[in-house]
Amino acid sequence: MPLLHHRLIRAVALSMLTAAGGLVACGAPDAVNVYSARQEALIKPLLDQFTEETGIAINLVTGDGDALLARLRNEGDNSPADLFLTSDAGKLYRAQADALLQPVTSPTLQSVAPAHLRSDENYWYGLSVRARVLVYAPDRVDPAALSDYASLADPMWRGRICVRSSGNIYNQSLVAGMLANDGDDATATWLQGFVANFARPPQGGDRDQIKAVAAGQCDVALVNSYYLGGMLQSDDAGEREAAQQVTLFWPNQAGRGAHINISGAGVTRAASKPEEARQLIEFMLREESQRWYAEVNNEYPVREDVEPSALLQSWGPFRADELNVSELGRLNAEAVKAMDRAGWR
Repeated sequence: MPLLHHRLIRAVALSMLTAAGGLVACGAPDAVNVYSARQEALIKPLLDQFTEETGIAINLVTGDGDALLARLRNEGDNSPADLFLTSDAGKLYRAQADALLQPVTSPTLQSVAPAHLRSDENYWYGLSVRARVLVYAPDRVDPAALSDYASLADPMWRGRICVRSSGNIYNQSLVAGMLANDGDDATATWLQGFVANFARPPQGGDRDQIKAVAAGQCDVALVNSYYLGGMLQSDDAGEREAAQQVTLFWPNQAGRGAHINISGAGVTRAASKPEEARQLIEFMLREESQRWYAEVNNEYPVREDVEPSALLQSWGPFRADELNVSELGRLNAEAVKAMDRAGWR
């Protein structure tokens, strides 16, 4: 395709997105275009700081991760997107597998992002760590009865567990991690027992599971830790009250460690500003940005030289599973099949 024709198609695609209200800072046609599956409030302040310090403007499109992946596929080489940012390693792996990203070689990124939290081929990098933990009602559960994810299949928990649906990528990644660590048979056996222990049909998000424990609808719930942090710091008194009635428990501490996932980013294959997009990833992995993730989003820093926030530290240190998070994407389809066979809907 002639270069002029290629640029014209990209310009038309960008103007259509802007006209549809999908882009912020639409007056900056030379800006870095970011497709983000993260909510605007959880990423835009950091992008604004990047613009203030570098002079590089950002056009931000936010949406569902799967929808943004579909958009990237449909737009192909004519996509205006320069950076894809999402909240699960599985979606980053899928973007790489679908040839929607390009490798980014950066000594800075490779030195600060641990190997198991980035693509082996440098297509994407983790920006923050999120842990899948247990929350429980301290007046109804003896923490000595809790140990690891596998123990949640024990009949003692019959009718006592809340969790969101199997369609949620966080649950799919947890099961993918179990397939990688424990194998097909052990994971299938665990799923059968776990599903049998549900207190109610899976419904709602992670905040709803925390509220259900507080309301006595179940005794234990499986959630991402940052949801608890967000509720504890919420402007909503009801959310704060519910969060204060549960206690966080770190599973698998005697073994491989708690399951973790990442938010992360990769430069798109079609990027017209790959160098600026690389600078943005490097910016989000600098020490100040990593502290911001911890303080504002209640997520753990990817960088090992940056301490978590005071709230996160109040939950105590924990051992994290060091499985390469690429496995969460590689085994996603098998995880979904296993969950379906067990009746997790």
